[in-house]
Amino acid sequence: MQLLSQATEKAAGPAPSPSLVAGAVLDAVPAVMWFVRRHMRCRRTRGLSVPQFRTLVLINRYPGASLSLIAEHLGSSMPTASRLVAGLVTRGLLTRRGCQDDRRQVKLALTARGQSAHDAALDGTRSAVAEKLAALSPNEREGVVAAMESLSKVFAAAAVPE
Repeated sequence: MQLLSQATEKAAGPAPSPSLVAGAVLDAVPAVMWFVRRHMRCRRTRGLSVPQFRTLVLINRYPGASLSLIAEHLGSSMPTASRLVAGLVTRGLLTRRGCQDDRRQVKLALTARGQSAHDAALDGTRSAVAEKLAALSPNEREGVVAAMESLSKVFAAAAVPE
């Protein structure tokens, strides 16, 4: 992978095409996500399966998420997602409220215990990522922040569940 300092030095020439940028993103993201997932998994609360933990992450990001969103996120059936959520509710990690507009819908939220389990894994993972990024120069770290802010702007609308 090309260093950010080298990339910024080349910035004086013609701007890279959207296709070239897309290729760079698609090359970098899998390795980054693999690292993040590995660290999130090893820091998750003992006894919490990966799908259960992924559900906590999703609900933290989208409070009030529906069961259908969880099923879609996990790539599971609605009955499987329902059993998984029921287990998290039983363990005191989630609350389930009926939706006033549609009684068939439920709104899910993290409890304080669920938030604590989520935050512990996230904090540990943030430390592991920071440790890796410490090897970059200050200019490279600034470049990473700028790139992540740009990507967030471009993809934010696509990440919002319907």
